[in-house]
Amino acid sequence: MANPVTQIDTSFKVDDVQELAKLKREDVPQRYIRPLQERIGCTALSVPPALNVPLIDMAKILSPHHSTKQPEMIRLAQACKEWGFFQVLNHGIDRGQLEVIKKVAREFFKLPFEEKDKYAMIPGTVQGYGHGFIFSDEQTLDWCDMMALGTMPMSIRKENLWPSKPLLFSDTVQAYSMEVSRLCWTLLSAIAENLGLNSNIFEEMFGGNVQAVRMNFYPPCPRPDLVLGLSAHSDGSALTVLLQDDECVGLQILKQNQWISVEPIPGALVINIGDTLEVLTNGEYKSVEHRVVTNRNNERLSIVTFHAPSYDVELGPLPQFIDEDRPRLYKSYKHADYNRHYLTNKLNGKKSLDFARI
Repeated sequence: MANPVTQIDTSFKVDDVQELAKLKREDVPQRYIRPLQERIGCTALSVPPALNVPLIDMAKILSPHHSTKQPEMIRLAQACKEWGFFQVLNHGIDRGQLEVIKKVAREFFKLPFEEKDKYAMIPGTVQGYGHGFIFSDEQTLDWCDMMALGTMPMSIRKENLWPSKPLLFSDTVQAYSMEVSRLCWTLLSAIAENLGLNSNIFEEMFGGNVQAVRMNFYPPCPRPDLVLGLSAHSDGSALTVLLQDDECVGLQILKQNQWISVEPIPGALVINIGDTLEVLTNGEYKSVEHRVVTNRNNERLSIVTFHAPSYDVELGPLPQFIDEDRPRLYKSYKHADYNRHYLTNKLNGKKSLDFARI
């Protein structure tokens, strides 16, 4: 069976968005213009404090003192159940390390196109430089260039797609991916505890983990009201960790039928629940639709890390979340099959979960 992270059925090569942005056009090509119903809220606006995503202090989550830990655990449970998104501070990843990976990522995207194109996504794959989730010559495109790499386990890595420039790229990504993996296991342990489960249940169930890192670069766009940087979607992972620019708002989540901007907090990481946790908890915790909008004057960089189970793991709702009042909502399936389904369909809200729904 082909590796689900590195082999998909089809791919279409499209223009490099940074090269388009260099043309300084006053309009955007037709293929980037969204249907009217998708343009609602395409401008990133500040939101009232009541609609800011929750902020969780990991130092309190890890505190040995019940009086310190428990209130923050309650906040974490509420964030998972009511939002599906939250930000974390005091997460244990050094602020300097966050700045270094942003620096090397930005340096990579600033390389001449000919250099970046050495690592272009090969048709039929989802690793390398270019655009993922493109399956049609008529498909509306995102205003974004990306660099995607499988990082864990070693068997999914495509070493020839790890850039040699900038010089610190590979070492920096490797170090960062290890720290994010540690953070995800810590969060999953706390989430399990909040759900009344054994704190190690997810680590034991996942059989190790599959991790991928994707760097996204959104050049300034002359018509941000017409385009999206990244189409609305939920993530297929268990948890997703996002490091975003401190200066430029772009991420939006769908909350109460409106698009809410996630304000950057220096040093914080954005965490969101993926489809895998929604299935395992039988909908107790839900993945959330999110997207990225663009900016007329400013570029934006983000680094996304996906934390998911091993491919051969069979997933389905845990029995603790099924009873007379909570009927089973999802079937059992191999994670490899869901991953393949996710990667071979365009981003389209939460439609990927249709694969698992009963």
